Amino acid sequence: MIDQPSPFGSLREQLLDAAATFAGGPVAVSDLLSGLVDDVDRALREELEIFPVCHHSPASALAMVRRLREKQPKVIYLELCEDLQPLLTELRNCKLPVAVQAFATSLDGFPKAWAPLSVVAPITEASAEYQAISYALETPGVELVLVDRSSDHVFQWMPKEQPARDKDREEEAGLHGDAVGVEIGDLRPRFAELEEHLLHHGKVRHWSEWWDQYVEQPLSGADYDTYRQVMVLIGSLFRRLGHDRDRLAVDEDRERYMWTRMREHLSATGADPAGCLYVCGAFHAASRVEQFGLKSTAAFEITPRTATKWLYGLIPSSHSAIEAQFGLASGSVSIAAATWAKALARDRLTPFRLAGQQGTRRRVAKLPAPVPRAQVADKLTGFLSAPPALDGLDEAELLGWSVDIVRLARRNGYLASTADAIAVFETSILLAGMRNRARPTPYDFQDAAVTCIEKDVVPGRRDVRRLCEILLGGDRVGEVGYDALPPLARDVYDRLAPLGLDLQKRTIQRALLDLNADPELVPCSDLLWMLRYLLPSDAVRPIMGERRLGERSIQESWDLSLGRNQRAIIELGYEGVTIEQVLEMRLRRAVQAPEATAAVALAAVEDAVLFLGSRRFADELGARAVELLAAERTVDDAPEVLRRIRRLLAYYRAHEPELPAWCEAFVTAGYAHYCTLLPTAFVADDTGVRQVGAMLGFLFTMESLALALGCDRAQLELAVQQSHPEEPAKVALLWVARNQLGLLPLAELRSRCDELLANPLVISSFPHYITGFVQAVELAPGLSGFVVEVISKAFGRLPDRVLLPCLPKLVTTLRDQAGELMPGLVREAGRTFPGSLAALDAWVPPWSARPEPVAARPAPVASGPVTELLVGHPAACDAVAALLGCTGEWHAPGGAEHPEVSALLAGHPEPALAVAALLGG
Repeated sequence: MIDQPSPFGSLREQLLDAAATFAGGPVAVSDLLSGLVDDVDRALREELEIFPVCHHSPASALAMVRRLREKQPKVIYLELCEDLQPLLTELRNCKLPVAVQAFATSLDGFPKAWAPLSVVAPITEASAEYQAISYALETPGVELVLVDRSSDHVFQWMPKEQPARDKDREEEAGLHGDAVGVEIGDLRPRFAELEEHLLHHGKVRHWSEWWDQYVEQPLSGADYDTYRQVMVLIGSLFRRLGHDRDRLAVDEDRERYMWTRMREHLSATGADPAGCLYVCGAFHAASRVEQFGLKSTAAFEITPRTATKWLYGLIPSSHSAIEAQFGLASGSVSIAAATWAKALARDRLTPFRLAGQQGTRRRVAKLPAPVPRAQVADKLTGFLSAPPALDGLDEAELLGWSVDIVRLARRNGYLASTADAIAVFETSILLAGMRNRARPTPYDFQDAAVTCIEKDVVPGRRDVRRLCEILLGGDRVGEVGYDALPPLARDVYDRLAPLGLDLQKRTIQRALLDLNADPELVPCSDLLWMLRYLLPSDAVRPIMGERRLGERSIQESWDLSLGRNQRAIIELGYEGVTIEQVLEMRLRRAVQAPEATAAVALAAVEDAVLFLGSRRFADELGARAVELLAAERTVDDAPEVLRRIRRLLAYYRAHEPELPAWCEAFVTAGYAHYCTLLPTAFVADDTGVRQVGAMLGFLFTMESLALALGCDRAQLELAVQQSHPEEPAKVALLWVARNQLGLLPLAELRSRCDELLANPLVISSFPHYITGFVQAVELAPGLSGFVVEVISKAFGRLPDRVLLPCLPKLVTTLRDQAGELMPGLVREAGRTFPGSLAALDAWVPPWSARPEPVAARPAPVASGPVTELLVGHPAACDAVAALLGCTGEWHAPGGAEHPEVSALLAGHPEPALAVAALLGG
């Protein structure tokens, strides 16, 4: 215990008596209450003055302004990651709120799954931290020292079995993305029971409203000693009631870290502790670690940082992003900003601001003479025993809110009137009275506005609750100035300057580019397409124009919203110096990733050709595509591989004198690869018809090039012969593949389809055969007419009980698996079927029409050496006749004696003439 008499002895005795009275004797609550007083006493007796704060609290900011003018410290120790200190001077070039950020993509010492690592610390004007930073940077002779753990230690102290990022909060965090927030001065109960109890008895809906009602408002006008003791008391209460041991252990390590750093600085500089100020969260002000205090001799080993390379910068922030990052109620930061502005005007305080700060007017006020530190006196007893000072009703303020919300509601489509303004005014007073408040708070006004104005539906994009937030301050969005941007971001703005637009604005701007009339805009077009690839979809959106292999637009139109996506551009600056470098790094990283596939590598090649135009880099990516294809053991990406390699081959054939070496290697490797996997893919249940069709499409459409490069066609023939599918769609694919190899004539293929339609046992599965035949157009475009014939016969012959149940599935299957093939089939059907309704009645399907009889020509006399040769060697002629589908018998030569031979030669003179040509006859 403390040897000197404590000023809080009387308060401690009162609390212990109250605990004994209500609990019936000494129990755990007595230790809790006396411990609270001990924590306050310990914090206030410390030689180094501790200033407890709450994150984004106007009361803390007001107390900070008052204390800085009174004390005028020479050294300020601030609870903020120590490696972020060089960024603080760049706040002059920004419009608050912004966030200082540490970012790392290349990890060394952390699990690779955690990448990228990001730490942000948002800063608003209505925060004690910003007031301390502004005072230190603008006052000569004042040193600002950040003493909290580094960004590297933030992740070092995380459990390795847990992910470093919470994906559930990624979408909610707004401009902060999935970064880990540094919660400076976070004050909130660590378990739900206490919070629920406080909300219920405080007649409020959420924690932010409770804090504003019972802490912010009473402390905004309190003297410094009262503010300080109350904040330490609250911090001690939440610390002692918290049950999250893991988080408490991390917090205690942070406290050891900070006290170690402060003692090191004082020892190195010889600064007088009386002229120093330690700004930390109220939770840390009530610390009980052994390293607490300047007189402590307990050591704490600070581990070295990992080899991870950290990059630093400023990113835009907003009130809604801060609320989402730290779990605050919607609109609470905007209400805090409004409270801050009102308190400054009420108390006639001049806050500290950085010179050149955007969005503010800096008013310089002379600092008064410093006031010596007074003896610690008990302020808690009077604060806790006296009833809260109730502010009177500010009718002018409430009336202005009521009128403005009605005006804003009418502007957003609500049918609001003057009567609604009166109702909002009276309901606000009524709600405040029901909640034991003399003055309606912004939350009471918000509830009243929703009750009186909100109708059944929201006519516009914003509901009344959102309109109240806009009225009370809105979602203020910060902006990082040009001088504080990384080199890449400045380069982007400079290169887009010829467009003549103010790209820092948060509005959507339209850019029109006539590339023929203004050739100097071509570099802007190239940059916009790269930004389209790298940034979110709403940042750079093309309205007119496209970029494909071998094609360039003459005119382009873009919707640009770079101001809203400034954070994304800034984070690109952490990856490289120019957009081209970042794009190249991302493409190389994509093809080198463990999960990369040949399709991914081909897409990277295409992007490299489109955006970078580098043949060397494209060849490097293409070589990687060959390696990935040879290593693949599945054919899931076969459709994507076929589509992309076709497009790349067409491009190189049209624009290059010869194919790149990697293209030739890819074709030969793919030919051997797919031939090897084809028999297995035909029978595998997890391989779809689309994948098998794409494999066959690759083998048959690339066959001529593959054979020219040294591949063996026998490999494909063997693969087809070894394939024995059972699924109807794959059977149809196999039949078409055999037809393309000359192993199954078209007449026999047509006959097999007719047999299927005539067989009642398999007729129910015929729609699946149709799916296979449609996929076969990929490998045999010349059979599109036959596919139209098969589909037409199916729709004409299948009974309704078979066809109608299969139609929905057939349509969806064709749409999902053969969407790109259907236009060709539709064109073929257009050529096959009649174009008018009148012609339909007389139309006969070409596959059903019988050939007209051909008039017999006079039979020539069968004589001469040709006849003798054919009669002497009948085997060759029999083979030709069998191919032609002709039958007959052989007789002795002579036209009159052997009319059959004469008729055969007359009906089919081509074989005889061919043989005669071979003989030189």
